Amino acid sequence: MPGSISKQMSDAKSEPSMRTICIIQARMSSTRLPGKVLLPLAGQTVLAHVLERLSYCTTLSEVVVATSDDTSDDVLAQWCLDRGVQVFRGSLDDVLDRYYQCAVSQQAQAVVRITADCPALDPTLVDEVVHGFHAGAHDLFYLDGEFPDGLDCAVFSFFALQRAWREAKLSSEREHVGPFVVNHPEWFRIGHLDKFKGLAHHRWTLDEPRDLVFLQSVFERLQCPDGRPFLTRDLLDLLDREPELLQANDGIV
Repeated sequence: MPGSISKQMSDAKSEPSMRTICIIQARMSSTRLPGKVLLPLAGQTVLAHVLERLSYCTTLSEVVVATSDDTSDDVLAQWCLDRGVQVFRGSLDDVLDRYYQCAVSQQAQAVVRITADCPALDPTLVDEVVHGFHAGAHDLFYLDGEFPDGLDCAVFSFFALQRAWREAKLSSEREHVGPFVVNHPEWFRIGHLDKFKGLAHHRWTLDEPRDLVFLQSVFERLQCPDGRPFLTRDLLDLLDREPELLQANDGIV
């Protein structure tokens, strides 16, 4: 049973003075697995797990779900409203604009990007990335290296997000939050946390039905009765004990 969360959380630093807003990118119209963020997983929806895990972070001022104003996302917005979860609605295709407008509405000084299809995200790792961002006065700081797909986390300064919103013209730079900043290292201070080696073959995200089978097996084995989240080390230890679990979604690109 996961037991490392208490010590890691107690060792974490307090919330940075900069207003740091976590924006969860979510939509219902996923082409490979429609409605995936509201699919049931271990007694809750996928999005509920993401929100619950982020509640253990010590570096976040607010957490907001940013979905689209398309009718397909009405059910997602209502799910948030019914549960008192902050929700922002913006462009379906111009995700950069959606993030920027959400950041403006929250008076964000730093923006943490999380996607709603990562129910196994590690809150201590999110905090580590946020602290790295602040420690280096970065415009972008992100998890890099050979890490399991599903632990993705990036932090943007409001300055970087605003400049990207103003100047990005390519569709590839509007459909995603980060490409414009990454493509212009001469304008932005960019750093990364290279924490893991040899773990890139792990797939802990949710894009395909087989991913849900894998995640269901993981949550059945690791979910704590008191709600405390299992961490990366807990999941790696489980896979060392039961490597056959990896077969559920093995080979998905």
